[in-house]
Amino acid sequence: MPLDFTAIDFETANNHAASACSVGLVKVVDGRVVDKTGWLIRPPMGFDHMLEWNTRIHGITAADIVDAALWADQLDTLLDFVADDVLVAHNAGFDMGVLRAATEASGLEVPSLRYACSLRVARKTYHLDSYRLPVAAMAAGFEDFAHHDALADAEACAAIMVHAAKRHDVDDVAELARICGTQLGAIGPAAEAEAADRRPAVLG
Repeated sequence: MPLDFTAIDFETANNHAASACSVGLVKVVDGRVVDKTGWLIRPPMGFDHMLEWNTRIHGITAADIVDAALWADQLDTLLDFVADDVLVAHNAGFDMGVLRAATEASGLEVPSLRYACSLRVARKTYHLDSYRLPVAAMAAGFEDFAHHDALADAEACAAIMVHAAKRHDVDDVAELARICGTQLGAIGPAAEAEAADRRPAVLG
């Protein structure tokens, strides 16, 4: 199978996972970036307070998102871009948590998606003092990007996965995850059920 996936990164307005205020998406087909996009998000009501600390990290202000479309109005656009791809994120638990929490806070059903974590892949691919995104991306040959810009971070994540796949001589995200001692995760009812079916039975 070809190395196909969509890298994703979220920035948040505050310390609540539902407060997505920016997203970056990078589509990789057969190991090559073929499309990328990103936009600002107005978080769900009640989770839309912009903390000064978060603004210091990513540079997004309350004024930047006040006229942005709400998460509920943007989710379909995000899912259309992802299509049937496996999602990949650096420290994927955070980004999948944002996707889940923002969707639930908007009163919508969490979409069924599979995902892999480039942080876990990097730890089994490189020998580094740190596996933070800028350091792991540098090991993959992707340098001097605007860290905490959602699109730039998604591009860095994609670069890590493509480079790691070449290092391990694989062309499938699930196989890359397996070689790196992990497996694809899942969110949403259908994907979680499918993942549970693939787990080996535990005998009592």
